[in-house]
Amino acid sequence: MKTKYTIFSLLIFLIGFSTSIFGQNIPKIINNKKVQKENYLPDFSFAGYHNGEKEIPTSKGKIILATDFGVIANDGLDDSKNLIKAINEANKVEGKVTLQLPVGRIIISEIIYLERSNFVLRGAGTGEMGTEIYFPRPLIYVKDPEDLQELREYLLKFDKRQREKQNNIDLPFSQYAWTGGFIWTRVPKVRVKSYLQKYEQPYNVFANVLEGKRGEHVFTVENASKLKKGDVFVLQLFNKDGEKGNIISDLYQNEKLKIGSHHWMFPDLPLVNQQVIIESIKGNKVTIKTPLTIDIKPNYKAQLSEWKHLNEVGIEHIKLTFPNAPRVAHHVEPGFNGIYLTRVFNSWVKNVVIENADSGILTEEIANTTIKNIITKGTNMAHYTVAMAGVHNVLAENIKVYNNAVHPLSFNTFSTKNVYLNCEVFVNPILDQHSGANHQNLFDNITVHLTPKEDRSYPLFAGGGAGYWKPSHGAFSTFWNINVNVLGTLNDSSPILLNGMKDGPFARLIGVHGNHNFNINYGPSAYLEMTNTVLEEIPSLYKYQISKRLKK
Repeated sequence: MKTKYTIFSLLIFLIGFSTSIFGQNIPKIINNKKVQKENYLPDFSFAGYHNGEKEIPTSKGKIILATDFGVIANDGLDDSKNLIKAINEANKVEGKVTLQLPVGRIIISEIIYLERSNFVLRGAGTGEMGTEIYFPRPLIYVKDPEDLQELREYLLKFDKRQREKQNNIDLPFSQYAWTGGFIWTRVPKVRVKSYLQKYEQPYNVFANVLEGKRGEHVFTVENASKLKKGDVFVLQLFNKDGEKGNIISDLYQNEKLKIGSHHWMFPDLPLVNQQVIIESIKGNKVTIKTPLTIDIKPNYKAQLSEWKHLNEVGIEHIKLTFPNAPRVAHHVEPGFNGIYLTRVFNSWVKNVVIENADSGILTEEIANTTIKNIITKGTNMAHYTVAMAGVHNVLAENIKVYNNAVHPLSFNTFSTKNVYLNCEVFVNPILDQHSGANHQNLFDNITVHLTPKEDRSYPLFAGGGAGYWKPSHGAFSTFWNINVNVLGTLNDSSPILLNGMKDGPFARLIGVHGNHNFNINYGPSAYLEMTNTVLEEIPSLYKYQISKRLKK
């Protein structure tokens, strides 16, 4: 009898195993050709440091000790001037250099600019015997950065204010609400972001691009004589055709939506940007490393332009702390901002704990960068934790959000092909898409903990951003294997409604599940599959796609 039972159990196991093999737990959007053809799913596998093909380096190069320049931990004195001296010395080193910070607490009250390639700012860890950088004052008390002059003029010219009559608030926006940080990567004298026409300069154009197809790696240029293999450019696409421009239709797949005026008010500014590496050139055909996000058509006046940036910049093994501070209002944050990444490529931030920040890590104009193993926590109300804005192929992996934030995880203006992977939000989670032609971004294997509203709903997909940049996102934003942990005990088992997104078209929501049954209400023309099902076979779309691409 025991033998028969054992054989029967083995048969049941093999049947279950073969069912799994033949795709019963694999979404149709990746294993059914007909569904694939009708429902485009972007390839997100190029996100991260060196497109996910290399590990973040551990080699140190030449080591400069910050203590040799007077940076003394735990003495209660400000270390700003001495740390800047140490960085200036490190900048003289040819080749790779690491600036090593000491164990203990150091105090910083000035912006620390990282302005060279092949540079690592390294602490001793985030634990008891690690490195803590304490920032006693917000950025509003540092000298106004020249980099933000244009932003300051923009805020004044357009009278950008936070108005809340019910709270007796009528206050000007802070220049640090969505920009700036005490640790700031930059290319000196290069604009971070465009705000005003008078600051515009002609692009340094290397080739005009005539046509290309979404998802492909090849496009046609007018003249390839200035291009060579290995070059890094920014591919820029423009809307020169006004409110009815065809590029708008491409971004939103002809969905009938209210389109914000910024899509056509600035015809000389690119509406789509993509940092690209040239793989090969054959005649006027150029092959790039990463797939195109949308079609390239002649009236988009696409071009390959110079993109000034740093390479191989790392920030790692550090705890950043700010004092407890009362919150005044949204957009008037004083600037308890940790890291501001601009103009970096093939770079990283890893193993960082950030406490009581207004914004933990802000980004702008970066690509092929990994932000990994980050914890944000504290009692202060944050604006952002780790945010992506104007960036391409950025991977934010293993982000743990323990603090309350307006936008815990956020894809912001002009963000494309970025990924939040294996992240967890413990307090008031929102998977934010923040308007501004952001499209084709991925929330992948995310866990959120939430308490539904009294009507048994929760706005998990609420999108922020100004009306002049709406809709909240373009086509093909993707949510994969989202685990929703409902807190507390519910009176009945009827489904909880996850909603909040009204205007983001053609999203892909596959495998939204949790410890309760859910219904999903999401914007126009959303593709939903395997709701209330754990994606056990392919828990991460990013890892599945990169394994398939690299044939690991």
